[in-house]
Amino acid sequence: MDHRQIQYFVSLYEEGSVTRAASRLNIVQPALSMQIARLEEELGRQLFVRSNRGMVPTAHATQMYTLFLPVLADFERARAQLLDTSSELTGHARIGLPASIAQDILAHALAEFSALHPQVTVSVTEAYTDALVQGVASGQLDAAIVNRPRRLALDAQPVLDEDFVLATGSKHRLLPAKVPLRDAAKLRLVLPTRQHGLRAMLEGFADAAGVQLACTLEVDSMSAIVHTVEHGEFATILPRTALRSKLADGSLLGHQVVRPVLVRRLICVSHPRRPIPPPAAALLEVLVRSIRARDDSGPASSTAKRRSRR
Repeated sequence: MDHRQIQYFVSLYEEGSVTRAASRLNIVQPALSMQIARLEEELGRQLFVRSNRGMVPTAHATQMYTLFLPVLADFERARAQLLDTSSELTGHARIGLPASIAQDILAHALAEFSALHPQVTVSVTEAYTDALVQGVASGQLDAAIVNRPRRLALDAQPVLDEDFVLATGSKHRLLPAKVPLRDAAKLRLVLPTRQHGLRAMLEGFADAAGVQLACTLEVDSMSAIVHTVEHGEFATILPRTALRSKLADGSLLGHQVVRPVLVRRLICVSHPRRPIPPPAAALLEVLVRSIRARDDSGPASSTAKRRSRR
């Protein structure tokens, strides 16, 4: 097998269609089919099964994709850097983020980055921390910003320690600026499901404090949680980053959770044997700066805004 065959294979695996893969590679369909057939003959294994849903990869194809994707990505990045003689940053950045960051940070950060580096293309994967860590480990992502897991075999750099905020909407009764976790747990809470990393953190805080969270609604979508709280009589407990704009404009009222104070640690993870490519490093710089940006959305200021409107 050679580099071209691997490139053809990855394109077909990702597109799931000979027509789309050939168009992506700018070749004719018979040429693609011939190379895939030669690859299957060399391996002695079938890689794809044709169906009414397109080209369905076999288990062997999935194994091959997992093994060769990081190799192909490394080759393309090295090739792009060697051929690039301009001073302007070019290439592709593949970054992972949890929804709690993408919710309120990503759009503005991407707009800023695109203005700074218009020749760089970007792929952002939104997923749970475990999936993002696996994406970095397998080479599918250049780097990811995640909640710090208990065990980690990747390089990690600190990004931010931030508090969880108890947030309520305009229909909710007024609460003090500081609310003990035991009292917050008695409210009608909208929280992520137990499969979500943020819920696991909250349950850990509650267990350590001898408190049981009485969750009324379980929703993994950050935007749905925020909308439900903003327009209903519910409350939520989420990291400040996920609520920043709503707290800043007064759509949500933020309360500091105390006894105990709830804090999460955000880190940037990368592969120890693969340096972060320049395009991804530049995007990370913008994202981290956006995450660390301070505003006036703290509990005291948002309380003042809410009371001034009443």
